[in-house]
Amino acid sequence: MDFGLVLQTDPPASRVVSLMKRAEQGGFTHGWTFDSAVLWQEPFVIYSQILANTTSLTVGPMVTNPGTRTWEVTASTFATLNDMFGNRTVCGIGRGDSAMRVAGRKPNTLARISEAMKVIRALGRGEEADLGGTVIKFPWVRPGAELPVWMAAYGPKALKMTGEEADGFILQLADLYLTEYMVKAVKQAAADAGRDPDSVTVCVAAPAYVTEDDSPEALAHARDECRWFGGMVGNHVADLVAKYGEHSAAVPAELTDYIKAREGYDYAHHGRSGNPDTRFVPDEIVDRFCLIGPPERHVEKLRALRDLGVDQFAVYNMHDAQEAVIDAYARDVIPAVNA
Repeated sequence: MDFGLVLQTDPPASRVVSLMKRAEQGGFTHGWTFDSAVLWQEPFVIYSQILANTTSLTVGPMVTNPGTRTWEVTASTFATLNDMFGNRTVCGIGRGDSAMRVAGRKPNTLARISEAMKVIRALGRGEEADLGGTVIKFPWVRPGAELPVWMAAYGPKALKMTGEEADGFILQLADLYLTEYMVKAVKQAAADAGRDPDSVTVCVAAPAYVTEDDSPEALAHARDECRWFGGMVGNHVADLVAKYGEHSAAVPAELTDYIKAREGYDYAHHGRSGNPDTRFVPDEIVDRFCLIGPPERHVEKLRALRDLGVDQFAVYNMHDAQEAVIDAYARDVIPAVNA
């Protein structure tokens, strides 16, 4: 199993670079960041520094979207980084929940994401792409260039499109039941489209908090540091409920039931521990969606995720123990999972 580290690009950027270096030294293979230009610093500028200060780490956004940049600019940025550092990027893409909403726009449609994926992937590989009637190609992209595009998804239509079109699937929660349900949906869609289901890389991303023991006090603190994640996922779930209804066969009740007490969301606290808008998230959801507890609990759940077809686990590292969790994974978790 591969391991990734997910960070917000809060200043100073030097700390983001430092944590990514620490992660690579500890056995992590991927470095991811949020991409929301109003809330955080511009990630692609920081990717250049991460790549320059590491040797093999693959970097990318979790996730960018097709609305805040034109598609040829996104593709050119990835292709430039790959030309400089050797095919070490991946384009994670989604609807743009925070990036679009904080700028007063609606998240992108699936149709727009589909079109953007095709254009960005083709241009990043040095192939031709049609920009609404104008066919373009980057003349400077060298042979052998690659740009995998991984799509973030929850709902049935998005899962289907991921299996049909994306190179990878990003699932932002680590609940075993929902992971099995959604991975099967993506793989089935890939098979139905005539693709090899195993060609779709599966990446599960969720907060991880390693405690010294499983005492009630230690677990309570870990849950409070990770509770924000249930609120972030709740934004996407609320959109699904609005689209499909509260009780729909299209969306599992295990995903929708917990947001009934949700009252609103302020993106000023997005993805941060202590987010006051996530008090409605119960301990059970934190335990199901995240990885908390002593190292052996993490190893056990990661092995279960791997058995469900997960190729990478990406650690959301937004809490009060950033270095400690990286080091615990390097020392106690990654070696045990990949023994």
